[in-house]
Amino acid sequence: MPVWAQILTQVLLTAATVTAVLFGFWFWVVKPWLAERIQELIDTANEIEPRVTSGVQKGVAESIRQIPQSAWDGATRESTRQFLKFGSNLFENGLSTFLGAAAEEQHANQARSAEKRDR
Repeated sequence: MPVWAQILTQVLLTAATVTAVLFGFWFWVVKPWLAERIQELIDTANEIEPRVTSGVQKGVAESIRQIPQSAWDGATRESTRQFLKFGSNLFENGLSTFLGAAAEEQHANQARSAEKRDR
């Protein structure tokens, strides 16, 4: 066998052996280890939302319990007063807008009819 064929055979066998070892290491060592770590991350991520939700609910409940009753009374009275004021302004402005437009339209119709009679 010529020397160049022996060298080529040696290079090909070495490349095949290294490739086989690397693929074997990847499929039997690295890939299962990565799959396990990824599953741990997924499990941890799935646990985050319920923990945050329960933490927020506890925090809100504690904050509400710490607010004195007098603060609730003042806040509800003030918000009720503001709501009533807003509602009455809206009601008055809404009616005046509608009635004003109707009165203006009626006045315009009377003016047109008077104008037609004058002709």
